[in-house]
Amino acid sequence: MKAIGYYAAGSVDRDDALVDIELETPVATGHDLLVKIAAVSVNPVDYKIRESREPAAGEAAVIGWDAVGEVVAIGDKVTAFAPGDKVWYAGDLTRAGTNSEFHLVDERIVGHAPRSVAAHEAAALPLTTLTGFEMLFDRLRVTEPVPGAARAILIIGGAGGVGSITIQLLRELTDLTIIATASRPQTREWVKSLGAHHVIDHSQPLPAQIEALGIGAPAFVFSTNFSEHYAPQVAELIAPQGRFGMIDDPETLDVVPFKPKAVSIHWELMFTRSLFTTADITRQGEILTKVAGLLDTGRITSTATETFGTINAENLKRAHALLESGKARGKIVLEGF
Repeated sequence: MKAIGYYAAGSVDRDDALVDIELETPVATGHDLLVKIAAVSVNPVDYKIRESREPAAGEAAVIGWDAVGEVVAIGDKVTAFAPGDKVWYAGDLTRAGTNSEFHLVDERIVGHAPRSVAAHEAAALPLTTLTGFEMLFDRLRVTEPVPGAARAILIIGGAGGVGSITIQLLRELTDLTIIATASRPQTREWVKSLGAHHVIDHSQPLPAQIEALGIGAPAFVFSTNFSEHYAPQVAELIAPQGRFGMIDDPETLDVVPFKPKAVSIHWELMFTRSLFTTADITRQGEILTKVAGLLDTGRITSTATETFGTINAENLKRAHALLESGKARGKIVLEGF
């Protein structure tokens, strides 16, 4: 089968940062589905792994953690899917990725794909949807009010892939006031179009901008990037007993300023359930199937904004480079081989 991988970790500007390769088609056993890949998207985890994780000597590492496709074979323990089913998922960090013609994935982290959108539109969503949904409802518990706080949430980095779907989930599934940050005219318009009630500029001090809105201190803050930089400002602007969530990887983080307000701090990693085969691992499949329903009823839309053509090394390198630049809006998708 065709696949895209790398033989040595490193920067995207190398000729061999990603290369087209041929691999044996894997065989489904146990809980696995063998999926024929129709479309994929690119996420920050893709380039972070490509830059830092060395493959086994003489072997190519295949990355990619978002896919839409069709089940072509199933393992002997599979109960929820059959060949011919259209599925979507974000995969497992410990296994080969989705940048290949065929891919093995545990059925418990897979959802039935939406029927109303094209494969490349759907491919934009699984990883970011799981990240946003788990942060909102499993970590921050946004449906449980914080006493005395404004029923509001601040999303730092609202125009990125995670922010883009999180705004929509909040608008459809909660009654919270949504404050998103964006610094450029096009990204400000983007987050407004997705449902943000207020947009503030993350290149300027945040507490004064929150105060100027006149709605009070928000109960929740969700930081998608540069959390080390924003944490002191969050400690100032968040309500007492509020909840602060992060998904990035700050080198250091001073949490002491959060103590006077008894702010709880929450990490979200959507791979946790698959990494540790948690007792509730099937929740990921349930979330994806629920969100497919939101797409099919028109309550949310795809966050795909850039289509980079077929799935090959050249196009994936371009996608990685744009994502690394920090200038991407929404999600980059690729379709077909």
